[in-house]
Amino acid sequence: MRTAKSPSFQPLYIQIKTLIVDSLDAGEWRPGDAIPSEIELAARFRVSQGTVRKAIDALAAHHLVVRRQGKGTFVATHTEEKASMFRFLRIRRNDGRAEYPASRLIDVRRARAPAETARLLGLKTGEPVIVLRRVLEFEDAPVVLDEIVLPAALFKGLTRAKLEAYRGSMYSFFETRFGVRIVSAREKLTAIAADAATAQILQLRPGDPLLAVERVTSTYGDRPVEWRRGLCSTRHCYYVNELR
Repeated sequence: MRTAKSPSFQPLYIQIKTLIVDSLDAGEWRPGDAIPSEIELAARFRVSQGTVRKAIDALAAHHLVVRRQGKGTFVATHTEEKASMFRFLRIRRNDGRAEYPASRLIDVRRARAPAETARLLGLKTGEPVIVLRRVLEFEDAPVVLDEIVLPAALFKGLTRAKLEAYRGSMYSFFETRFGVRIVSAREKLTAIAADAATAQILQLRPGDPLLAVERVTSTYGDRPVEWRRGLCSTRHCYYVNELR
């Protein structure tokens, strides 16, 4: 049985935005699909076209949809690399070149979620997870060691071979192969010293400074689907965050 929803006192356009997100979450419109026009959505939800326009503006501001002049509004997708590649990648080269780093996979293994990771992913302690480790490189120079933990139930059949065979970003891989679309992220940054194993992988000395970036990413409805910890050497790159 569904639990009855409490009365909503949010602005009407926010309510319409929520209803559209519910449809995205349900798969009514897939990434890359055109959504109905403002007129059609206004008729569907029995509101004014202006209210729908404000709702879509809010969705576009959160990168859930993309407006295309003369063509309509489309569900945002990670497969459009030029539009999305730097949204979640905050590492930039020191020389200012806009370059997406190469990814080198170290290993893929099955594990049981430790308590803290389980809490962050909304799992029970000990639930099955998939753990990936990879290195990001600029011109063959290692800059980031990533450890990525995924709920096994959402990524059934993920293997090293499938990941290495895919030509595209990891988030586009999640989207196209498993139907998991990353829409938001929360990060925590700390400064740490490199241990011996990490120093060897990143070609540093033990004790050299690293920037540790912990991230929890979520899909629609703020449901967490990925935890990762990136250990970043700032010898060749820096972390950037644009506030607008």
